[in-house]
Amino acid sequence: MSLTEPTQADIEALSKIVGAAHSLTSQADQARYLTEWRGRYTGRTAVVLKPNSTAEVAAILTYCNTKRIGVVPQGGNTGLVGGQIPSESGTEIIVSLERLNRIRSVDAEAGHMVVDAGVTLKAVQNSADDAGRLFPLSVASEGSCQIGGNIATNAGGTGVLAYGSMRSQILGLEAVLADGRIWSNLSALKKDNTGYDIRDLLIGSEGTLAIITAATLRLVAKPVEIATALVALDTLNDVAKLFRLADTRLGASLTAFEFMSARSVDFATQHGPIKLAPFATRPPWTVLLDVSAHEDGRAGQALESALEAATQDGIATAAVLATSTTQAQSLWALRDSISEAQKPEGGSIKHDVSVPIAAQPEFVRQAGQLIERLCPGARPVVFGHFGDGNIHYNVSQPKGADKTAFLARWDEISNAVHKLVLECGGSISAEHGIGQMKRDELARIKSPVDIAIMRAIKTAFDPHGILNPGKVL
Repeated sequence: MSLTEPTQADIEALSKIVGAAHSLTSQADQARYLTEWRGRYTGRTAVVLKPNSTAEVAAILTYCNTKRIGVVPQGGNTGLVGGQIPSESGTEIIVSLERLNRIRSVDAEAGHMVVDAGVTLKAVQNSADDAGRLFPLSVASEGSCQIGGNIATNAGGTGVLAYGSMRSQILGLEAVLADGRIWSNLSALKKDNTGYDIRDLLIGSEGTLAIITAATLRLVAKPVEIATALVALDTLNDVAKLFRLADTRLGASLTAFEFMSARSVDFATQHGPIKLAPFATRPPWTVLLDVSAHEDGRAGQALESALEAATQDGIATAAVLATSTTQAQSLWALRDSISEAQKPEGGSIKHDVSVPIAAQPEFVRQAGQLIERLCPGARPVVFGHFGDGNIHYNVSQPKGADKTAFLARWDEISNAVHKLVLECGGSISAEHGIGQMKRDELARIKSPVDIAIMRAIKTAFDPHGILNPGKVL
């Protein structure tokens, strides 16, 4: 399906919908919308539109569908697979949802809130907290990522172990279809078995089926107490043993279980804001745990008891239990700074993968051998959400290597890592989506039936292919 580069007349017509002040045509004004934060993808567009309502989004799509102009929806521009960046063809405009930033309602008693797609995740968390409830999604970019983007990519984060991914937090959605029709089902019903679930089709569709404009979010009871600990371990097999012990002893109260390699922690303490040295020597592996309780004192007692058992069993070599909220926040800041802390170490080839929990130690071992064969001296930076099998297997360039030459090997190294992931029964995308980075690889690894079904769904929602062209499929 061919798309048309917008003319000056098109730009003027679209600008009238949102107002001249919210229609960006200069390169300086557009710059922050055209490049993703790692600098891997940069695109071109005739105009960035910033609508202020669902009606304005509908008017934009009605016009673009008629004119066959591509539309790239964009939230906080924190995506990691290029799904929010237009191509260099110039046939696509950007629709930024940042002005759709209203919290429409909060019902603490019923346990839900209705928000616009452009509200930041942090603002949602704060609003829920003010109402005495918890919105449990948590990611490192929560201060800038937006709810619409979280939904469109089915974001994961550190709370998936206990609360599920973004899909589990959505009760209802409002979205604009490619032809400008508004589909609205912001119902807070937890059970509705009336036909195909359009909501679930849109969650994780990366802006290729519709533009999400609002959502009804599920709120949960806020824990009275959260206990946090950092644990030192010698091997990844010990990490697996600790998880089994914690899962058995703590059950549903175990709300986070993050693991970090020594190099991850080294980079974070060298280049991040938190200069922690909780252990006398840097352990090969470190685990960060959260235990939540709805009765005061229970979380700390349960976590301390589990850590004592892990130490007595020879699983853990040392542990630090946070004694204050400030200390707990510092431990989490260490974990959250790992991604950013890789930048000063040069080029980094990143993988967001998942493998069965039991297979994680073997996958990491084999992947390390694989990387050393392919690129001697390259430095794996391994961390992630052990409890749900999601590993961020990133590879930093060898010390002193040429960054451009190293990054030129991205496809070669990623294809090898992903091949190993699949051999371990895993997935090449755990929580970041497909975007443009993994689009071609998706076509290779999915069955013809899978691809045919996805193409049929895409055609049904967007027959002219104007929505986020070149992404996912």
